[in-house]
Amino acid sequence: MVLTPQQLDAIMPDASQLYSDEPEMESSLHYMQLLLLVTCLEWLWRERNDYFIGANLTIYFSRQQLRNRDFRGPDFFLIKQTQKHPRNSWVVWEEDGKYPNLIIELLSTSTADTDRNLKKNLYQDRFHTPEYFYFSPDTLEFAGFRLVGSEYQDITSNANGWRWSQELDLYLGIDSGKLRYFTTEGVLVPTPEEAALQTQLELQQQTLELEQQSLELQQQTLELEQERQRAERLAERLRSLGMDVD
Repeated sequence: MVLTPQQLDAIMPDASQLYSDEPEMESSLHYMQLLLLVTCLEWLWRERNDYFIGANLTIYFSRQQLRNRDFRGPDFFLIKQTQKHPRNSWVVWEEDGKYPNLIIELLSTSTADTDRNLKKNLYQDRFHTPEYFYFSPDTLEFAGFRLVGSEYQDITSNANGWRWSQELDLYLGIDSGKLRYFTTEGVLVPTPEEAALQTQLELQQQTLELEQQSLELQQQTLELEQERQRAERLAERLRSLGMDVD
C-alpha cells in the first residue's frame, strides 16, 4: 500500500518543526572542549563537503521517542557521506536513515553514569554507531569502543595513551588536559588559530633564513671584491717592475 503525504505526516512529524532540545553544557570547560573537537576537524577537513558534525544537537530517530520525549543528543557526533549544511537537529528518517558514524560524549558529574551505560547501550543497540568515545574534561577519564558484530569492544590505546579511530582515520588522545586529534604520523591536528600561528612562525623562519642567506652573499661579494682589489694591486706592482702580467 502506498501512503499519501498526509498519512506519512501522521506517522512522522514535519522535520522542519523538530528543533534541538538539549541542555546547556555542564561548564565552560566542557564547552571549550566541544569547540576544540569541532573546529579542529572542520579545519582538517576544510576541503570536504561530505560530512556533518553535530555539537550538542538532538538526534530524532522514532515517533515513540518523540512521544516519550526521550531525547538523546550526543555532545559530539559525526555523520559521513551526507551533505554538509546547517541543521536544527538530526532527523534520521529525513536523512536516508543515517545514524552517526562516531559519537563522543563529554562526561560530567550529572551525566557520567548515563554516558557510560544507558547512552552506550543506545548507541550500540539502536544506533549501531561504529565508534563511541567518552572523555571527562574534569578527571581526564578517557575510553573508546568499536562495534564488533553487535557489541562494543574496547579500543586498545597505544604507548601514548591514544586510541585509533577508523571512522576519522586519526588518533584521539589527551594533550595538555584536552582531547585532541593526532595524525597517523603522530602530528597534533591544530586549531585554525594554531595553524595560522604555525604558518606565521614558518614564514618568520623563512624570512630569517633568507636574511641569513643575503648576509652570507654580501660577505661573499665583499670577499670577492677584496680579492679582486688585491689582484689588481699585485698586477700594478708587477707592471712597475717591468713585468708583463698580461
